[in-house]
Formats: sequence, C-alpha cells, structure tokens
Amino acid sequence: MESLGSFLEVRKALASFLEEDIGTGDITSDSVIPADLAASAEIVCKTDSATVCGLEEVGVIFDLCGCSSRALVKDGSRARKGKRVMTVSGNARSILKAERVALNLLMRMSGIATETRALADAARPVKVAATRKTAPGLRYFDKKAVVAGGGLAHRMRLDDMVLIKDNHIALAGSPQECVRLAKEKAGTAIKIECEAKSEKEAIEAIKAGADIVMLYNFTPAQAVRAIKAITKMGLRRKALIEVSGGVNYKNIRQYARARPDYISMGYITHSPRAVDFSLEIL
Repeated sequence: MESLGSFLEVRKALASFLEEDIGTGDITSDSVIPADLAASAEIVCKTDSATVCGLEEVGVIFDLCGCSSRALVKDGSRARKGKRVMTVSGNARSILKAERVALNLLMRMSGIATETRALADAARPVKVAATRKTAPGLRYFDKKAVVAGGGLAHRMRLDDMVLIKDNHIALAGSPQECVRLAKEKAGTAIKIECEAKSEKEAIEAIKAGADIVMLYNFTPAQAVRAIKAITKMGLRRKALIEVSGGVNYKNIRQYARARPDYISMGYITHSPRAVDFSLEIL
C-alpha cells in the first residue's frame, strides 16, 4: 500500500467486509470450540497454476481478528496446486472468524491477477489494461490485482482523466468539439482520451488534440488499417492508441499485431474466475 492514508482506507474497507460477514458473532464456532483454544493453520493453493495476489490484504484481515500471519510467497508470484502461501496462528475462534473473508478476497484477487497474466503474456509487447468495470467497493483490490498480473490499472475514478465516450459525443457534439471543450475546461494538466468508432473519428480526435484515442469495437483488421493510416499521416506520435471492445484471449494476439499502445478489457475485473485456496488447520 502506497501511503499511510491508503493503508488506513484499505484497513477500514477490510474491517467492513468482516462486519458484513460476522454480524453479531460466529455462533457455530462459539458453540463448539473452547474460547481459549489456540491453533495454527496454513492457506494452500488448490488450482493447478495461479498468480497469487491479496496476501497483504489477507494479513490485515487476520490482524483485525487478533491473529498473526506470515506470507510465504510474494504477491505477483506464481503458485501451483499444493503450494503453501501463508501460515496463520492465534485463537482458534478468531482464525475461523477471518477465514471466509480472507479466502474470498484472496481467491478473487488471484483470479484477476492470473487472467491478467495470461492476457499480458499473449499480448506482449503491447500492454493490457483494466477498465472501471469493477464490483462496487472492490475497485482498489481489483485494480491492484491487475497490476500484480502485469497489467495497467488505467483510470481509477472519473476525476483521474477525461475519457470522452459515445454518450458524451451524442450529447455534446462531434469528437472534435468534445476534445476542444475538454481542453478548454479541464486544463492542460489533465489527460484527454476520446473514443472513436471509425478510422475517421480517430484521426479527427488526434488532430483535435486528444492525448489518447480509443479504437472501440474495431476488428483486428480494422485496427491494423487505422493505425497504419494514422502512422502514414504522421500522427502516430501525437497520441497514444488504445484498443477496446470485443477483445478476448482467443483474439488478443491479432489485436496486438496492430501495435496499439495498450489493449483494455472489462471482463478481467467484471467476470473473474476465482483461484481456489483453502485454509487448513494444522
């Protein structure tokens, strides 16, 4: 976590996750496990191949419940089935109180990191980026997982940069007019990205002064042609080019051949496949 402020915000979010899950108490553990029983446990990867992410957050979750933990691997590292990634010790009831929230977050973040790693490897040297299609309340964790998997976080919030999309253009006018207005009102310190649904719109946006142009829902062949045309006109160095829409693992290599600066995909964070982990009492 980058700063004390972000650490405290993350700790507050994790505490709220625990409150949501625990309610007034774990009536099962409180009924069958002695209050003073100490225990040790380990978290084990149950998936054949995974990129691990979320151990820092899992450590905070156990700490909030009064337990000690030790990560055995680093976030971003690869793990195979049977790999121990963390040990935990403390009051038995407390370990079980933290178990589900800790595993849920670890499984989700590792799932996002694993998928990002596979896409980043396939698209190399083109970068892979996330979008704002994250679960409410989980954006920080989802974006961190993308970075751990070798991807780019892209913008975190609406106030990070200007991103002119189809609805903005429909309401405010042409791409050129939207870029002009954004440059006038947002200032020169704010990056401006403009979505384009055609080669013509992309060229117009660059000429209007957009810092980044998004080729949206282009086929791989259309992306190749558009970037070649932009390069031929001497505009390639004037703006970064992002490809987005319709990209998946099956076709990402085709899009990468167009050599955009990066490829963004929403499904990395809105439809992640969880990596299976279990907590086992020793």
